[in-house]
Amino acid sequence: MRQSIVRSAAVLAFVAGIAGLAGCSSDKPLEPFVDIPAEQSYNAGIAYLQKGEIKTATKKFEEVDEQHPYSEWARKSLIMTTFTNYSRGNFDEAITSAKRYLTLYPGSEDAAYAQWMIAQSYFNQIPDIARDQKNTQLAMTAMQELVDRYPDSPYAAEGRKRLDIAKDQMAAKEMDIGRYYLDRHQYVGAINRFKTVVQNYQTTRHIEEALERLTEAYFAMGIVDEAQTAAAVLGHNYPESRWYKDAYTLLSSNGLQPRENGSSWISKAFHGLLL
Repeated sequence: MRQSIVRSAAVLAFVAGIAGLAGCSSDKPLEPFVDIPAEQSYNAGIAYLQKGEIKTATKKFEEVDEQHPYSEWARKSLIMTTFTNYSRGNFDEAITSAKRYLTLYPGSEDAAYAQWMIAQSYFNQIPDIARDQKNTQLAMTAMQELVDRYPDSPYAAEGRKRLDIAKDQMAAKEMDIGRYYLDRHQYVGAINRFKTVVQNYQTTRHIEEALERLTEAYFAMGIVDEAQTAAAVLGHNYPESRWYKDAYTLLSSNGLQPRENGSSWISKAFHGLLL
């Protein structure tokens, strides 16, 4: 009986507490929602941007998107949000809003610019070659998409230049690791890295050294045909290169000459450029 009374008292106290909370909440009514016209918020954002108050401008543009989604003003505000985030160095936020823009408005007049913002945001985060190159790869992919999807846009030409820079960075990373393996006589690992450069980054400044390093690595392993082929391809395409002189000296000092093997992966990688 006593336990029943205790339980009843506990229930009453709980209910009273809930009622008390409800009473407190009714004392402070929620502030009414103010529907600010989209054009007003957008123009305020532009005004703040012109005054250099970029953070406040971003908030105004976001306000339009939140209160008037899918409107024409929201479309304009979303691309401005991307621009202001990029200007502030908030690259991840810029990428997010630009991707959302492309999802919602893939055929709009600012679609190429949104793709450019994505590519530039990744490009600006490319690290030095000693670090992981994830952002370099993402920059390459985004720049390639820009060039492929919007070839006539005003951003395409600059995108091609930055694509070449990103590829050069990726090749530099492969070369750095390849040299590390080569110096430690880990020839298979070295060859795999130099092979990546030859197959994927032929237009970079690292291609000549990659072919010479392949000559070194294959010769050290006793795979003479591949060493001769690497040197022959190097000499045919870059006859004045100092790397060719090194490859030629290595072979000739051991009684060998550069000689192309048409069935080699090296010859095939150059698509028959070797005559």
